[in-house]
Amino acid sequence: MERNSTNKFVEREQAYPEKRAPDSRRADFLEIGAPYADDAARAQAGRCSQCGVPYCQSHCPLHNHIPDWLRLTAEGRLREAYDLSARTSTMPEICGRICPQDRLCEGNCVIDFSGHGAVTIGSIEKYLGDNAWEEGWVRPIEPGPSNGQSVGIIGAGPAGLTAAEYLRRAGYEVDIYDRHDRAGGLLIYGIPNFKLDKSVVDRRVQRIEEGGIAIHRGVEVGTDVTLAELRERHDAVFVATGVYQSRELTVEGADKQGVVRAIDFLTASNRSGLGDEVAAHADGSLMAKDRNVVVIGGGDTAMDCVRTAIRQGAASVKCLYRRDRENMPGSRTEVAHAEEEGVEFLWLSGPASIEGGERAERVLANRMQLGEPDADGRRRPVVDPSSSFALDADLVVLALGFEPEPLPAIFGDPDLKVSEWGTLVCDDDMMTSLPGVFAGGDIERGASLVVWAVRDGRDVADKIDTYLSSQRKPSAAAA
Repeated sequence: MERNSTNKFVEREQAYPEKRAPDSRRADFLEIGAPYADDAARAQAGRCSQCGVPYCQSHCPLHNHIPDWLRLTAEGRLREAYDLSARTSTMPEICGRICPQDRLCEGNCVIDFSGHGAVTIGSIEKYLGDNAWEEGWVRPIEPGPSNGQSVGIIGAGPAGLTAAEYLRRAGYEVDIYDRHDRAGGLLIYGIPNFKLDKSVVDRRVQRIEEGGIAIHRGVEVGTDVTLAELRERHDAVFVATGVYQSRELTVEGADKQGVVRAIDFLTASNRSGLGDEVAAHADGSLMAKDRNVVVIGGGDTAMDCVRTAIRQGAASVKCLYRRDRENMPGSRTEVAHAEEEGVEFLWLSGPASIEGGERAERVLANRMQLGEPDADGRRRPVVDPSSSFALDADLVVLALGFEPEPLPAIFGDPDLKVSEWGTLVCDDDMMTSLPGVFAGGDIERGASLVVWAVRDGRDVADKIDTYLSSQRKPSAAAA
């Protein structure tokens, strides 16, 4: 074991795992980065300064013990490092792939502030997780002693899967109900393979089921079963549906053929990658091949769309965003990857109308300026009346963000209270207006990051356990 294995940031330069060349990446949907070699992972982990106030940890929604598992990695104690990373996260190798580390842990790395380049935390987290699976170190879920109570979870995305694991460990019977034919939520159907290979999700789902958690696929709450029936069937219910309703574009021509929602475009692509027959690919309605594609939006979903369009063989791909590069919500790393692959970004540009006959043919866009800050402190984009331009576009993908579906109506329970934004209203214990019904993830906090969904799933499991423990009959507790 190497002594003084960390604090090497002065003598060792920052080095991410090697990426495949852009021309190679454009040709397939494989993940773009090679895994770290063992020596490289240890060397990069050794750059950590082990600072007294680890901003990387405090800016991680899960408060992962990052400096500690970096030190263990640098010392070659890889199994201990993985075990520590898994202590606070149910899916470290997934978060290592898709978290926007440039805005979270790496973006707050102390040695980056000193000009030496952040520790490559996400890549090391991914390395630890993948290595643990290869070595057989990922432990099965060990159910706790049965307490005679059950929890129903609506949604098999990251929040639902995480809550299910923690509740099963605490001795609950857990059933997950999901409308889709595969478990994983947006991990499966929303995030492209080049960022997250689906086999990585599938092995986590398999582990969940092997731990005695039942996943009921193809079950639509409100159609196949009501919320009232789930409340009768289970001692508590956790709503983790996510948010799938796309924000609409309110300009003339937004209803033309060839104007599609990002979620539909990405789902069709992911289904095709999973081997499904996709009619919208066969008829070309959700396929970018040989088409001039304009994606409207600047978040991570927009980045997924432009990079998917490139891989589908689009004639051109442009991203229209109304603010500038510094104010875009998407990952800076993803923007760089997209530019390498041939995407053109049109900053400070917003759609004015979509023109053509029945089908879209071009986007008329306005130049924008940044005005006064809005309620969130971001400078509000305003139209520059002196400048407009047109873009050829026979496929326009709307990546404007997501809003909650009207769950009280869908679930058939008007007593389920929602906020002015449509998210479920919860108290400090994450309970909704219905006793015993909890909520977390995007449906409670609004569209956010996977890592926050994992955090909510972890937190709500504790809240549910506290609630049900107080409801438990003495005979059940002693069983």
